[in-house]
Amino acid sequence: MAKIVLFGATGYTGRLTARALLARGAEPVLAARNATALRQLAADLGGTETAVADVADPASVRALLGRGDVLVTTVGPFMRYGGPALGAALEAGAHYFDSTGEGPFIREVFDRDAEARRAGAGLLTAFGFDYVPGNVAAALALRDGPDADRVDIGYFIASPGTSGGTRASMVGMLFERGFALRDGEIVPERIGARTHTFDVAGRGFTGASIPGSEHLVLHRAHPNLREVDVYLGMPGNAARALQATSFVADTVARVAPVKRLAENALSALVKGSTGGPDAATRARTRTWAVAETRDATGRILSSAALTGVDPYDFTAEILAWGAQTALAGGLLGTGALGPVEAFGLDALTAAAADAGLRPAEPA
Repeated sequence: MAKIVLFGATGYTGRLTARALLARGAEPVLAARNATALRQLAADLGGTETAVADVADPASVRALLGRGDVLVTTVGPFMRYGGPALGAALEAGAHYFDSTGEGPFIREVFDRDAEARRAGAGLLTAFGFDYVPGNVAAALALRDGPDADRVDIGYFIASPGTSGGTRASMVGMLFERGFALRDGEIVPERIGARTHTFDVAGRGFTGASIPGSEHLVLHRAHPNLREVDVYLGMPGNAARALQATSFVADTVARVAPVKRLAENALSALVKGSTGGPDAATRARTRTWAVAETRDATGRILSSAALTGVDPYDFTAEILAWGAQTALAGGLLGTGALGPVEAFGLDALTAAAADAGLRPAEPA
């Protein structure tokens, strides 16, 4: 009988996702590398099946899965640790979900599209706050502006807390090349190369450009799109500082030995698996995802905005919904899929609302 396997269950996002799955009535197998931590987690949750697996032993990850299973992995940073789980799902013919926000890893997943189709597996990378909300907002805006030449998407967070895993992923991204959709093609572009200001609830919010899944999927449904940009919100000064920092980091990254030294030094300073914001902090956090479509002259054709809960809470809830829906046969295709491609806009919008992210009221 097919099952859901949650790999990385004892980590910060993993624990939240385990609780969300159980709250939905699912019976996941909780997997992680530390047997003691797994037993304690299972006891805390009232008892559920567990399995020990470690990315350092890829065979142990592969042993978790059979054909038709659903693997949800929160083991990051994904550029460092994500490969074994992805490979195991493809080899097993299992559907795959992850919580990454790391653009280069997202592109690696999409590069395995043909392999996933042959295996009969659906690959749903970045299926959390990174980058489901922007995909939904963009699809809603493009429904009202189907002839758009470009779309700009912004993510904004008020009073955020961050987990150790998120900080480690951000460090890992610093020396990697980003990408963007330019003239209808995916091209390399350094992180923070552009800034953009959006109107959010009557206020101006600025973001710096980042690579996201939206670049890779929106033009598949809207082949007339020539440009896609995704922005992460930050104060204007910080956005400009990121532009300068990313320019230096991009220069460093071109010299492999220097890149390795810099990455190792930063990794030693920023540790993953150090917990994250508590429930009270998450309850204070507000988020927005905004999309604007434009014609070739730059005139805005349409826009859409979603607002809601803390990113970690949203990620746990949407991962749980996606995994349970996939297990029930609800995927609309196989291969590397965007969120809207996988479930349809109406179903995904409803699921996002249930997970706490709803259309924003006009200012």
